[in-house]
Amino acid sequence: MARRRCTVQRLGVIATSAFLSLPGAVSASSVAPAAGPVASAQGVPPLVTEAQYDRWQTELSNWGRWGPDDELGALNLITPAKRLAATALVREGITVSLAATATTERTLDNPCPLEWEMANANRGGATDRIAYRCIHGPGTTHIDGFAHRFFDGRMWNGYPVDEFVTMEEGALKNDILTMKDGIVTRGVLYDIPRLKGVPYLEPGTRITVEDLEAWEAQTGVRVGPGDAFLLRWGRWARQDAIGPFDTGAEAAGLDNTVIPWLKDRDVALIGWETPGYMPRPPGELPRLALHDFALTMLGIHLLDRADLDALSEMASEKGRWEFMLTLAPMPIPNGTGSPVNPIAIF
Repeated sequence: MARRRCTVQRLGVIATSAFLSLPGAVSASSVAPAAGPVASAQGVPPLVTEAQYDRWQTELSNWGRWGPDDELGALNLITPAKRLAATALVREGITVSLAATATTERTLDNPCPLEWEMANANRGGATDRIAYRCIHGPGTTHIDGFAHRFFDGRMWNGYPVDEFVTMEEGALKNDILTMKDGIVTRGVLYDIPRLKGVPYLEPGTRITVEDLEAWEAQTGVRVGPGDAFLLRWGRWARQDAIGPFDTGAEAAGLDNTVIPWLKDRDVALIGWETPGYMPRPPGELPRLALHDFALTMLGIHLLDRADLDALSEMASEKGRWEFMLTLAPMPIPNGTGSPVNPIAIF
């Protein structure tokens, strides 16, 4: 694979280019009006309406739950006891990465790839330069900080964006430095293609609470407070079958009706291959409706663009769908997100 050349002026600088040039957050003014539940295919729940979504922002909100100054959100649920319980899941010492391999090639599924070049190479050693120009998006396995997405000018826990996020200083609240000590918890994989006996789900498939609970019934494993909820629909298996594709236009994903379920289960982290499903049926909320609700209202950090295929194979081989999960962002003050290499340990 040919590597795209680049020049990086400052070593060690990771550019969070989606910092403020982000699409508008979901709000009543940005969602097409809907009078009531929209009919859907048999076996699939009605679409969440704008009115329901707006009401949930009050009824399901976790703002203030851990105090008015909180910046950790649901990570507060990962207590020392929770971490110790996660270590008890390590029986064989087998590790599996959940990160997609970085690439410098611009493709349909990676329009803003890693930039890399060698700085020098001689008999005494070698150094290189790297830059992530687009941490948020389909190109890099990354974790979203709470300063990434907003509702009506407010981010997690009600912090006003105008006061705490600027182009000059970055994120003064809810930056990724709050996660510097890392995340260690119980991870639980929900492998929906395996549930349905297919290599991958078709684009536009809405994964529902019924699907999630059918997986729990089949495996006997249930995600709970402080856990990392990992969802596989088969994005990478589909890419292996057909080649690169635009995941912003073709993807399966969690249905918006899952939002109350996420609140009820009290998960601390969501990891997925893509943040939403496409194409969307008429009358549906925007693609990032659940993504933004989890970050902004529930205080759940998001692990985007995870590669869960190797994890799926290992979990199936071991007959174990729970494991210890560990990850940590780069300690970048005022940053909105960071590349990560999450590790599952069996």
